[in-house]
Amino acid sequence: MKRIICVGHAAIDRIYRIDKFPERPTKMRAIEHIEAGGGMAANAAAAIARLGGEVELWSRVGEDDNGVKIRRALMQVGVDTRYVEAFEDNRSSTSVILVDDDGERLIVGSRDVDMPSSTHWLPLERINEAGAVLADVRWLEGARAAFEAARLNGVPTILDADLGGREAMIDLLKLTDYAIFSAHALEEFAAEEAIEDRLRRVLTLGPKHAGVTLGADGYVWVEGGAVERHPAYDVDVVDTTGAGDAFHGAFAQGLVEGRQTKDIVRRASAAAALKCTRLGARAGLPSVDELAAFLLSHPLRSGAGR
Repeated sequence: MKRIICVGHAAIDRIYRIDKFPERPTKMRAIEHIEAGGGMAANAAAAIARLGGEVELWSRVGEDDNGVKIRRALMQVGVDTRYVEAFEDNRSSTSVILVDDDGERLIVGSRDVDMPSSTHWLPLERINEAGAVLADVRWLEGARAAFEAARLNGVPTILDADLGGREAMIDLLKLTDYAIFSAHALEEFAAEEAIEDRLRRVLTLGPKHAGVTLGADGYVWVEGGAVERHPAYDVDVVDTTGAGDAFHGAFAQGLVEGRQTKDIVRRASAAAALKCTRLGARAGLPSVDELAAFLLSHPLRSGAGR
């Protein structure tokens, strides 16, 4: 099976679980605290590796303790980190995440604005033999370079279209085959009232698939002129951090495996749901066997996927 290349953000998350968010600034005690790997593309790569895929991450970190932790956490789950470049004079990204008893979270992220954006060191020749390229919008130059190389080589591209990339979104979508938006990013990008109309607008720019993750309301997508829906799976939610990243990673893995779109979405939705059952972006990521067992015990309801 061909490898998947993920391009974009990697970070260290410091996660604090609390009872509920305070109404005003105060002091409070955390129920639980963990430090774990984070970042959109990095989490997606971890999801792919957990599902048995061959995956490498192209990303930027600082030559600091957090950079070491980022690479170590990725290597532990089987992600190839040879192209996670460490820059001596820069700081690795970090996030502080507060998670309440309903699993909702508040994220405060810190990224080094002076991190070099150059892509000259990327091994773009490797894309020719890749099964897919997935990119987020945290490193726009890297995403654009990788997608341009993928387009030249006929390699499918998957865009994690989240907040933060508005200024480059149109250009990236022209190089995208599968555009998967967060709900807030789709609202920011398209003003149409109906979700279906927003997604159709995305398709006019070139993608063959436009979808949006809606949390508890599942996933909606347009492909081949048809509007499709998949409901969210009912699980005991502990933390929603990284659920979208898990969805993107599982989607890319399903695509490389040659699955049909409805099956890809079903598996990606299940991977995202399982991720939500554990604290942090990666602890709940399922293995192949865990995903298969979950799908077996959670058959689609009648009419789901339409």
